[in-house]
Amino acid sequence: MRMVFRWFGEQNDTVTLEQIRQIPGVEGIVWALHDIPVGEVWPQERIRELQTLAEQHELHIEVVESVNIHEDIKLGLPSRDRYIANYKQTIEHLGEAGVKVICYNFMPIFDWLRTDLHHPLPDGSNSLFYEYSRIENIDPFELVMQIQSNSALTMPGWEPERLAHLTELFEAYQGFTEEDLWRNVKYFLDEIIPVAEANGIQMAIHPDDPPWSIFGLPRIIRNQDNIRRFLSLSDSPAHGITLCTGSLGANPNNDIIGMVHEFADRIPFTHIRNVKVEPNGDFQETSHRTQDGSVDIAGIVEAYHEEGFTGYCRPDHGRHLWDEQCRPGYGLYDRALGIMYLWGLWDAHARGQAKSLASAQQSSKEDAS
Repeated sequence: MRMVFRWFGEQNDTVTLEQIRQIPGVEGIVWALHDIPVGEVWPQERIRELQTLAEQHELHIEVVESVNIHEDIKLGLPSRDRYIANYKQTIEHLGEAGVKVICYNFMPIFDWLRTDLHHPLPDGSNSLFYEYSRIENIDPFELVMQIQSNSALTMPGWEPERLAHLTELFEAYQGFTEEDLWRNVKYFLDEIIPVAEANGIQMAIHPDDPPWSIFGLPRIIRNQDNIRRFLSLSDSPAHGITLCTGSLGANPNNDIIGMVHEFADRIPFTHIRNVKVEPNGDFQETSHRTQDGSVDIAGIVEAYHEEGFTGYCRPDHGRHLWDEQCRPGYGLYDRALGIMYLWGLWDAHARGQAKSLASAQQSSKEDAS
């Protein structure tokens, strides 16, 4: 397991590279050029600038999250070929910089969705919260205004230039089905996977967050069956998933440990976080500790260890602790605590495995004598 940490760039993150470098076991940043409009080519010089900055702090830039996909590609409009050509060029530029994984998603209009970015927890901290019944009744325009007013920092997946056309986007998706989305994601993959493979990059799709339809929009990366179907679209080693325990864990019916075992060789990147799911469908993000939420984080880490996982891992959204002023879900303190919890689980399994091997070798010697 290779630990990385999401970072949004200078002047766009309350966490510094100096701080990230001090978290034990973190070797790189998970990054993106957030100011480049979706669908445009990422310039080589901008990529090199960030790479130089990261390397000055002994951190690599091997994982990108995300090279977002233009809505015209998801909708299958004639203009998609121009945006796909730009996407291919960006892949080539990232490959030249040594990037190994590109995380992306194929969610219509909304990337991730919460109803409260600072919902209180019993311990006095606060975190991202999803109120199931409220989504059933809220106007999506009201929700957009609420999300965008919560932070002076950019909100990934909530690009103002795209959401400014919310009315037109909802009209474009009228009558749009899951099968339409499946057809369009296959078209996209057929075009970009050969380019990714040629450039030594693995494409890793992120599950839908939350893993169900919202506002009548189709979503197709929601469960084990969906992921199995998605991976069957290409047998290229460049075609994989970002297994996010928090996104998938919002649905208690999802067997994440089973997914780790089934898809282990197609998971170049994983997000590990915990959520507490209520019987009414509400969920709130908690500490990474297994006992604090509904996701078996300890069992998931054990499954990764059993599979010999060598991919990239990052702690996902954290709570807001100790009065930290930060981008919602992306403070320093709780994500750093989460890393140490994950390393503790991983190291315990590694030590147990080493002891079992040593014991077996000793028994073999005794039997031979």
